Amino acid sequence: MNKYSRLVRRLLVFTVSVIAAIVVIGIIRYSFSPVLQEILLDADADFWPFTVQNVMWVALFIGFGELFLRWSAASDEESQLKRGYLPTDGQALKPDVLTRIKDGITQRRFGRAAFLPRMISRTIDQYTVSNKEDQAISVLNSSLELYMHEIDLRYSMLRYLTWLIPSLGFIGTVMGIMFALQYAGVPANAESEDFLYQVTSRLGVAFTTTLLALIMSAVLVLLQSLVQAKEERALNEAGQYCLDNLILRLGGKT
Repeated sequence: MNKYSRLVRRLLVFTVSVIAAIVVIGIIRYSFSPVLQEILLDADADFWPFTVQNVMWVALFIGFGELFLRWSAASDEESQLKRGYLPTDGQALKPDVLTRIKDGITQRRFGRAAFLPRMISRTIDQYTVSNKEDQAISVLNSSLELYMHEIDLRYSMLRYLTWLIPSLGFIGTVMGIMFALQYAGVPANAESEDFLYQVTSRLGVAFTTTLLALIMSAVLVLLQSLVQAKEERALNEAGQYCLDNLILRLGGKT
């Protein structure tokens, strides 16, 4: 998959995620009880639908979209082990066999994108140039480190979203406290019979914003940990596959 295809796919997933968030907000707005609408959406706000809670829902679903992309990528990486890039008969790999392996990789769909074929190609290239197993092992180890760092970089957006959602929750809480104090600061409001109710209801919404944000962030972090572990496990299995079926079988003569 080239860069253009990845960009189109990311934009598509982003669009679907935003639409899904809007649908969920609409379902909550017109199907849930007024109390839940107030907690989840701040539906009684004068500036609804432009509330902090709605922005949090959109951010959460964008995070779900990113998780889908990463889960899909991890599944693709795991499927590489079933594509038979390397022979598993235990025989030493001769130069002509290595050439056929390298040529076969470049003709496949994931030959330039997935970790395993890239790892095999680099290792074969190094061994072809140097004809030394220790240098091939060094290239394999360096590739594993680089790919692990590459995986970590792919989660930068998710890490930002897991920081953004609690931050939005705290912002919503500060705004709620500010609005409650503004209401309490008006002399006419202070003389009304429902003064205490109005102030406490505003403060209640303010603090539930942070609670909702923390729950959203906890769910997102949990799913991120599971998906990232899946992707890192796929890389580790690819490294073991190369070690067992390539590195340990180098040195065959023509």
